[in-house]
Amino acid sequence: MSGAIAFASGAACVLTAVAVVPLRRLALRWDLVDRPGGSCGYKAHARPTPYLGGIAIMLGTVAPTMLVLGFGDLQITAILMAATAVSVLGLIDDIGALPAATRLAVETVAATGVVVSGVRVTVTGTWLDDLLTVAWIVVMTNSFNLLDNMDGALGTVTAVTAGLLAATALLQGYAALGVPLCALACAGLGFLPHNWAPARVFMGDSGSLFVGFTLACSAVLLVMGQPLAATAAGLFLPVFVATVDTCVVLVSRTLAGRSPLRGGTDHLSHRLRRIGLGTRATAATLGAITAVTGALHLATVLGEVPPPAALAVAVVIAAALAGLLRGAHVPPAAQPAGISRKVHERRL
Repeated sequence: MSGAIAFASGAACVLTAVAVVPLRRLALRWDLVDRPGGSCGYKAHARPTPYLGGIAIMLGTVAPTMLVLGFGDLQITAILMAATAVSVLGLIDDIGALPAATRLAVETVAATGVVVSGVRVTVTGTWLDDLLTVAWIVVMTNSFNLLDNMDGALGTVTAVTAGLLAATALLQGYAALGVPLCALACAGLGFLPHNWAPARVFMGDSGSLFVGFTLACSAVLLVMGQPLAATAAGLFLPVFVATVDTCVVLVSRTLAGRSPLRGGTDHLSHRLRRIGLGTRATAATLGAITAVTGALHLATVLGEVPPPAALAVAVVIAAALAGLLRGAHVPPAAQPAGISRKVHERRL
């Protein structure tokens, strides 16, 4: 299986890096671009930047994985097919904004399909586990979608998260799951040179939704049958940055008397920029935090750290982040350079 993983990883990196080029040209030809300025003047990139980079990530992940594994593993096949459907949903949303209810409905159906294949958390041992799993997948899918708000940020987090989850899968003896996770990690690496500040192409919803859905489902698959504490650690620690980012945004907007559903420049990346980090340093910082919490999860899998202790450390890190970045809200009209997404016009 090691040879298959190596092949899928290399193919994913090369395929993604190469596919971005024609997809970028196609996006420019079809005018699928994010234009500078925005309705509130908060888009600081200097020229129209094309989407469709996420399609390259999806192809780079799915094609090598299916070539190596085929349809032999029902659960992995279900995850990849549902993630591809969610990516297509994101592409449609990139082309023309979809109602939030439509997006949530499609994501719920896709998550339900994965649960039907047997991928579910085992917390209560009842049908409630199915509902919890669907809710978790949908929430995390959109959390990663929201995290795609600055050059290089989500690409970095994707590569680190998928890589560490792949290591977890291999340690647990689930080599087959290591194939798509290694492919996704390397697809993220292949995409980063095109998206590193200043970005020449954006991931778009087609990429961010695919990434979030795949990682959320993979995390669930790895904690099936485990005790509650291990399940909580396995779900939360690998996706720490996306989870904390969403929580910080929702809490800060609620306390400020603003609608949590209205866009703004108050994500972790914006706050890190506000305290003086550059765009590249911000992406690297988010990747480093992801690496720390992901390594903490690996330590629980190896039995070096009890899951409750790992979760306690994660809570301390989250509190420290919230304290450090408290009040570092970036006004919409003063968005720093490198923040380059339509995210604030259409969603959180």
